[in-house]
Amino acid sequence: MTLYAEIATLIAEGRAFVLATVIESAGSTPQKPGSKMVVLEDGSLRGTVGGGAIEFQIIEAARQLLASPERTRTLETHLTHELGMCCGGRMKVFLEKHEAPMRLTLFGAGHVAREVAALALHVDFRVTVVDARPEWATSERFPGCEVLLKDPADHARALNSDARDCFCVTTHDHPLDQAVLEALLPKPSAYLGVIGSRRKAERFRMRLEAAGVEAAALERLRSPMGLPIGALTPAEIAVSIVAELIQVRRSASPRK
Repeated sequence: MTLYAEIATLIAEGRAFVLATVIESAGSTPQKPGSKMVVLEDGSLRGTVGGGAIEFQIIEAARQLLASPERTRTLETHLTHELGMCCGGRMKVFLEKHEAPMRLTLFGAGHVAREVAALALHVDFRVTVVDARPEWATSERFPGCEVLLKDPADHARALNSDARDCFCVTTHDHPLDQAVLEALLPKPSAYLGVIGSRRKAERFRMRLEAAGVEAAALERLRSPMGLPIGALTPAEIAVSIVAELIQVRRSASPRK
């Protein structure tokens, strides 16, 4: 498999990596400009930029880049003076981070969820749709998405999430919305939103407070979810929700 095919596979799998490219060299160096290597989060490699101390230095710099807010970094090294290699040359390497796409899980497969899924896919979220209704949760209605035919609350309880997960609760039933919410609130996430009116949101907050949910957890809840653009139709509501998801992904100031 060529390096470009491996990169395409990593992107399709939603894995983060750094692409290291030799952009300049002088003197004797193990690789010349154009040589590329992919570094994954665990330090595993695809391709090579020469091996030895220079490759180890690039791997370490790439892993640091993956853990930082930066997107690119340039590394320039004299192989003999700085690394003790016998080559005697100099290499400049450009590091470019490719982040794993954020995962969006839609609990409920109704009209709004269908529009949100399509738009979220278009702006590079990985989308999973969960609904127990076989006539709604189909790959035909949600092309390009992972579709799970199961109870949303059960899935929410069993879900392992991290700080890059986004959750949108859009089920057909208010008690089910609340059951999903109660399961998701203790879990890490970048975004947790529930569709509905402000009145519904206030009722949910009151019930959750009565159930002992801490105020800090409730502060994470976005309901009504979506930016306030006066949306009415499912497609317009999807625009407002996905816009808010993008705002979170880009670390913009949250909605007031």
